[in-house]
Amino acid sequence: MRFIKSLTIKIVIIMIFISTYTFAQNNEGQFHGNFQVDAQVYRNDSAIGATVPPEKMGLNSYANFNYTKGNFTAGLRYEGYMNALLGYDDEYDGIGVPFRFITYQTDELEVTVGNFYEQFGNGLIFRSYEDKALGYDNAMDGIKIKYNPFPGLYLKGFTGKQRSYFSQGPGIVRGLDGELFINDFFNALSNSRSQFIIGGSFISKFQKDEDPLFNLPENVGSFAGRATYIRGGFNLSAEYAYKYPDPSADNGFITKYGDAVLINATYSAKGLGVYLSIKRVDNMSFRSDRTATLNNLQINYIPAITKNHTYSLAAMYPYATQPNGEIGLQGEIIYNFPKETTLGGAYGTNISVNFSRINSLKTTKTAGHSGYTSDYLGIGDELYFQDINVKIHKKISSKWKAELNYLNIIYNKDVIQGLAGYGTIHANIAIADVTYKFKPKHTFRVELQGLFTEQDHGNWAMGLLEYTLAPRWFVNISDQYNYGNKEDQLHYFNVAAGYKKGANRIQLGYGRQREGIVCIGGVCRSVPAASGFNISITSSF
Repeated sequence: MRFIKSLTIKIVIIMIFISTYTFAQNNEGQFHGNFQVDAQVYRNDSAIGATVPPEKMGLNSYANFNYTKGNFTAGLRYEGYMNALLGYDDEYDGIGVPFRFITYQTDELEVTVGNFYEQFGNGLIFRSYEDKALGYDNAMDGIKIKYNPFPGLYLKGFTGKQRSYFSQGPGIVRGLDGELFINDFFNALSNSRSQFIIGGSFISKFQKDEDPLFNLPENVGSFAGRATYIRGGFNLSAEYAYKYPDPSADNGFITKYGDAVLINATYSAKGLGVYLSIKRVDNMSFRSDRTATLNNLQINYIPAITKNHTYSLAAMYPYATQPNGEIGLQGEIIYNFPKETTLGGAYGTNISVNFSRINSLKTTKTAGHSGYTSDYLGIGDELYFQDINVKIHKKISSKWKAELNYLNIIYNKDVIQGLAGYGTIHANIAIADVTYKFKPKHTFRVELQGLFTEQDHGNWAMGLLEYTLAPRWFVNISDQYNYGNKEDQLHYFNVAAGYKKGANRIQLGYGRQREGIVCIGGVCRSVPAASGFNISITSSF
């Protein structure tokens, strides 16, 4: 049976590819797509705890094919895990076509049948998306309709099931969303300097109650309202979400309601940018399967309001959103000192200061199934995360430029990673990134980083040298050295080289990968220690 299923998938892929390619060659439509292959050959490295899996090699591959003609678009995505790279869930196994769709679109109406991604507002009650770096994909499979009956009014509706690896989750998800651009809807406001946008959403999930112990709700609803005000360089938006009682593995099967509020404000003028975000989340885990864990079958998305760092040591302690309860804020000021001033110099200077802090909620346990009550404006005593960082970017001359970063991080490892016994980590991180362009296409970059802490694995140092021959070649060599580790002072050495031509890119590498977590937007996955050769190939057409 498995052989027949695999053969059928291959036949479908070949037929669709041949037919769409033929149409494209006859100028009867447009055919485009892309593919990506990430592979690694593993080797044992007892010093860092890296072991070779039975298959000795991991490979993740993806290919998207899309064909458009007139009002119709059809597409599919092939995925192959043979076997999945370490750190990705073992359920990603084998090959298949987990994503395929057909869309019909006019000026007012859009209908999609099959798989799709969508988001309502900030995602507080619904967001369907994929991120290959996280191994995350909760694509919907069903039908989606978008309708624009009048200028300024946008409606969405869908029903379907969520992707669960190469299958589907047991729950059915249904949703409605509406957004009104008031200035477009009312002619009297069309020339106003102030713009107003309001919106609202409703999501419900259905899952049969087959639990022998609890009487669980089979239908759970959630709604959200949002508003945005824009005038000149000022933008203020707010969204509130409410979820009816939803007993699940995440919250210990309590019957308390959940809610969340997110407020964002930005201001920009010449040379100045200001950002402020405030968030409160209480019991807002929302899945189409009440027993699911980790990143599986999440209906909603709680945005992180912490800075997403890309430098390796700065990203060692990333924040993972706590949907069961958190309250916090983030603020950032960006300023450009003009050219020919004391601090600006000949080319100007850019400086940004960012602060974020996340705490627990102030709660009181209660008897019965409700679990607890929370003080809405109260801030809990437990600090989850704090990040104070400063970045200075300076072009020194036509050949030299530099970026300097300083971070002070407080990281509650037990809470954020769901562990015990590690406590809270206090870390200071300093980064210097200097680039020298000695010829128009030849660039040399030096990166130096230091992480200083008395907790966890102690102090780290990191250095990187990179040479780029634009636009095609680059090669770099780096080392992360855990010199403050009281047990094992380890080097994590890596070398990589890449070549790019047009839409094609290939990168080869060899070295060690340290154990930890990778987070993007508050969603994380665990990364095991690994060592060996790796290759990445991407292309689009």
